[in-house]
Amino acid sequence: MTHMSRSAQPSHDGEFEFWRNHAQISLQPVAAPSILGLFGYAGATFVVATNLAGWYGDIGTQTFLFPFAALLGGLAQFLAGMWAYRARDGLATAMHGIWGAFWLAYGLLYLLIATGVLVQPAPFVALGFWFAALAAITWSGAFAALAENIGLTLVLASLAAGSTCQAVGQIADVSGWRTAGAYIFIGSSVIAWYTATAMMLEGTFRRVILPIGKMRGPNVPGREPRQVIQFTAGEPGIKVGQ
Repeated sequence: MTHMSRSAQPSHDGEFEFWRNHAQISLQPVAAPSILGLFGYAGATFVVATNLAGWYGDIGTQTFLFPFAALLGGLAQFLAGMWAYRARDGLATAMHGIWGAFWLAYGLLYLLIATGVLVQPAPFVALGFWFAALAAITWSGAFAALAENIGLTLVLASLAAGSTCQAVGQIADVSGWRTAGAYIFIGSSVIAWYTATAMMLEGTFRRVILPIGKMRGPNVPGREPRQVIQFTAGEPGIKVGQ
């Protein structure tokens, strides 16, 4: 049996050089999907959570909120999640996709309640288990967001905390937990609005305007963002993430 000598074996650097010289680059850039997703989440969550906190309306107000929740929180976020998939952002795909699906289901649920097909139970134990599953998923997302930026981490951590409170409040029928969850949701929506605004301003001004504590990139206002074309050990012309 013969052995190929070390010098005759193709080196990793040589193979990389070959493909770099023969690659054909075709760019299909996309805007940061999380700008839409975070704004959709912020708007829907603020309007629904302020109602849950007792700032306005009554129990019947929910029937007027479901179109807003389903389209802004649901459809907009779900589309953002699918576009985040194209941007190769697994975290944004998971979080926007899951919460977009939740808001669509939430809208459908209250549509059925508004039309008399379903009667809302008290306590709403099933909804509590919805929030329990969402809390577990979102806590995982908050941990993953530590590798991205502080702004997104705070959005997801507060969202997970609010979901946890809602789960306890609905399952155990404790109004204090439900109210606490509503106020945490309000805070989360404000943080999401700030984070989305910071991302949008950076995209339009091509420099940092509002810092969000990036783990990999400039955080000082006025600094230009990182290069948008990445190549090192990756696909030519492909920017991974947002």
